[in-house]
Amino acid sequence: MIDGLTLLLGIALAGIGGEVFVRGSIGLAAGLRIPPGIIGATVAAFATSSPEFAVGVNAAVAGAPEISVGDVLGSNVVNLALVMGVVLVLAPIRVERRDIRRDLPFTIAVPLLLGLLMWDGRLNRIDGAILIIVFAVWMGTTVMQALRERDLTAETLGERSPMKAAALTLIGLVILVVAGRLVVSAADGIGHTLQLDPFIVGATMVAFGTSVPELATSLLARLRGHGDMGAGTVMGSNIFNTLWIVGVVVLIGPFDMQLGDVRVAVIAGSAMALLMIPGPSWTLGRLRGALLIAGYALYIALLLQNAA
Repeated sequence: MIDGLTLLLGIALAGIGGEVFVRGSIGLAAGLRIPPGIIGATVAAFATSSPEFAVGVNAAVAGAPEISVGDVLGSNVVNLALVMGVVLVLAPIRVERRDIRRDLPFTIAVPLLLGLLMWDGRLNRIDGAILIIVFAVWMGTTVMQALRERDLTAETLGERSPMKAAALTLIGLVILVVAGRLVVSAADGIGHTLQLDPFIVGATMVAFGTSVPELATSLLARLRGHGDMGAGTVMGSNIFNTLWIVGVVVLIGPFDMQLGDVRVAVIAGSAMALLMIPGPSWTLGRLRGALLIAGYALYIALLLQNAA
């Protein structure tokens, strides 16, 4: 009971801290005159992934990296299937060709890359370095393209007052650190009590909670008429999660992880990404949103069945 309440509190704080950190860090970057395209491609991606990063580092330090991997892979499915599903059911969106051509191949491939690295049953520091290198390639490509284009992230999501932005960034970071510790401690306790694999706890309860910033960001962008930014944010966040966060966690400490434990999440992550491929009009409609939500329900059912 106490672990459950602690987990809910940690998830709530992760959502609040993530939202505060998103607004503060994007506003602070804009105040420092960082080009808007760079803010959208880098700062926003890191900020919306901050809850997963906080949980990942805390899990690695606490010796429970399975929670982190479960959180990352589970969050990727939540982002694509649930977050984008809800956004599309509300209203169809026209996606940007540049985002799809640049980010979608990575979004499809990176879960499979992680699964390939787990083939031998262990993630070591060489695997972590490979993930970081691939991340650097994607980030370099994104930054070069962003320098040539205008981006709406800063004006849509950022705090415009520099002083408030700095304060929000610091407050959000503190909340995230506290939330990360609470989530890891509670998830570990629940796993022991219910005799659930830490990966399953991370891929379900923790993943849903740490995806709150992506949901808030995408819905806010949708309501303000920038649905294309929501799609780009979700794909960028997934790439950031898998390559950067897991890479850092593995560099902190290698660990054993059987492919069989994560195959549902790996396959689901890539399958949901395939559903993001737009038609000739480059539009994703309500039917696609319904399919994504149905895919999320199927993913949860298979994950729990696999754990039984």
